[in-house]
Amino acid sequence: MKKTFLILTFTALFGAISSFGITPAAPADSNVGATDISDDPNASEQKNYEAKPLGEMFMGLIESTGVKALITPKDDLKNEYGDEISAFAQTGGRIVMFIICFVLIYLGIVKKYEPLLLIPIAFGGLLANVPIANIAGPNGLLGILYDMGIANGLFPLLIFMGVGAMTDFGPLLANPKTALLGGAAQFGIFATLVLAVVLSEYSGMVSYTLKQAGAISIIGGADGPTSIFVAGRLEPKLLGAIAIAAYSYMALVPLIQPPIMRALTTKKEREIKMTQLREVSKAEKILFPISLLVLCALFLPDAAPLMGALCFGNLAKECGAIERINDTLQNALINIVTIFLGLSVGSKLAADKFLIPETLGIVILGLIAFSFGTAAGVVMAKIMNKFSKDPINPLIGSAGVSAVPMAARVAQREAQKANPQNFLLMHAMGPNVSGVIGSAVAAGVLLSIFG
Repeated sequence: MKKTFLILTFTALFGAISSFGITPAAPADSNVGATDISDDPNASEQKNYEAKPLGEMFMGLIESTGVKALITPKDDLKNEYGDEISAFAQTGGRIVMFIICFVLIYLGIVKKYEPLLLIPIAFGGLLANVPIANIAGPNGLLGILYDMGIANGLFPLLIFMGVGAMTDFGPLLANPKTALLGGAAQFGIFATLVLAVVLSEYSGMVSYTLKQAGAISIIGGADGPTSIFVAGRLEPKLLGAIAIAAYSYMALVPLIQPPIMRALTTKKEREIKMTQLREVSKAEKILFPISLLVLCALFLPDAAPLMGALCFGNLAKECGAIERINDTLQNALINIVTIFLGLSVGSKLAADKFLIPETLGIVILGLIAFSFGTAAGVVMAKIMNKFSKDPINPLIGSAGVSAVPMAARVAQREAQKANPQNFLLMHAMGPNVSGVIGSAVAAGVLLSIFG
């Protein structure tokens, strides 16, 4: 029994040694099993482990820690665009970005500001600023996700499919003239484009190219996926700042819009009650997305990707023949893509890309664009009310930005402050959903000009 045990033990040890590539040394005067290493083409790739002193191994461990990287920046370190990363971006800049990302996570969790996207974006920003790991690099998790869905514009299009499946165009079809309000709200996009060019030309504080100005101006539409789609096509380097600005202002609609709405309207105007909307037939709802896509294909093909995704999602909702697809678009697909999109956008929140003067300019210009869009919608509604047979409450003009349905809810809330018996939500949804279409059209125009 002992002999058998010894044999089995020896066999196991020999197998273990062989599995690590270690064979018993041959006698010095023996040529059995000998191989001329110089004849082996892979000899240069074969490395034997060299024993190191414990102190040297410990120092190697210290050198590989993030703490060391945050304290001691490297010279001539470059990002994936070939731009040199400054010492501040490698050290204190990363710490600043950690704080910013923690604040965004706080806003998403505690304040409920767009948590479905703000939290993944912020967490992606944390990962992007982890030193040494290079998670946002071309071969890192975030870099792979970015190349897979942001660089080619796939994720925003899939988001638009889900948005289409969740959108009811009934209020717009019941009162088509409210589409003018959605169009007027896009004024903020083009006004900000001009402003960005003027600042770059005469202020000396920032320097934006025409493509960069176009990518920044789309923030005025208050449409996150459209902003990401346009920025990814026109100026990927600014994508992180543009996405954060777009989603931040969408989340802050209840704080930004009311002062503008009250400043541009009187109490009497805010009290205006609107007539009940007519009932929209199922046939109208089915024909609308098809007709919209045909018109887009004929007059603005550059907007067709966004518009096509939106129209397909809406047709899946309204036709009633593909409920399984409709359910997938509204739930599983949009949830999965939202995760990937948020993390991918967060990959552009690395300190060397975000903590630059141009980023501050993006935040300021984005706020101006959003404010201009809100104001233009309210002013257009005031003008329409003067010439319309049926009364139009100017507050619904503020919902022309495509922050669905938050902008419509803000209009409803402000109307009820003036008159508790006033119900504007469904009326405000008309310009609100037309704003989604308007921002996609504006994106197509910018891409056709600068793309």
